[in-house]
Amino acid sequence: MIDASSFKALTDAFDEHTRAGGAPVHFWLRDDDATEPSELLDRLLELTTRFAVPVCLAVIPAHATQALASQLEGHWPVCVAVHGWSHQNHASANEKKQELGAHRELSTIRAELSTGFKQLSLQYRARFVPLLVPPWNRIDASVVATLSGIGFKVLSTFGDQSHDSIMMMNTHVDIIDWKGSRGGRDTDELVAELVMQLQRGTQPIGVLTHHLVHDEAAWQFLEALFAVVESHPDTSWVSVQDSL
Repeated sequence: MIDASSFKALTDAFDEHTRAGGAPVHFWLRDDDATEPSELLDRLLELTTRFAVPVCLAVIPAHATQALASQLEGHWPVCVAVHGWSHQNHASANEKKQELGAHRELSTIRAELSTGFKQLSLQYRARFVPLLVPPWNRIDASVVATLSGIGFKVLSTFGDQSHDSIMMMNTHVDIIDWKGSRGGRDTDELVAELVMQLQRGTQPIGVLTHHLVHDEAAWQFLEALFAVVESHPDTSWVSVQDSL
């Protein structure tokens, strides 16, 4: 278990924010790459249910199974967003990976996203939210311009990316060390990033997870973070629906 003292910088920042008369601090949780039931997804759902943390699953339509929809029955609160189409890279070898870039005909990309939107809205119904999560958090501006015509109301990427044509609900702190261990990142680094987002006035602060690659460090960090937020009177987790 992660010692509570590891989060002292964050709890101190919460207290300072409250003393300064700041608005309640909101977080939101996005978990990417869901396609089918798994013990790892069960672990995520157990953890979020225990702490009443709303989680938005970014589901890959081309690979999503009906069994996944069945697994979510009885779990609260979980919503489902569209995670591109097939999470396939179409960029060249010397570029960063991208499915929704300018590498293919716009009409092809639009057709895929439209199919994914309709598929997931039917599979998940009340859980479905009209939110697009681009694979690898990258999307070309030409694709963004077509999203409202498909039915999307929100776009979620990473960091400070923004587009005038659609509401943004980004993530800001990724708990996975993609360039190193590919497991959970150092707790002190993650806490420092959360504090920075709080001091910048980010609302809500988006935490990004990928349950399929979590190691014990990642799970322990999440559980500790959930407990810290739960214990402070001026902090809470919000759902995507709350933010629309």
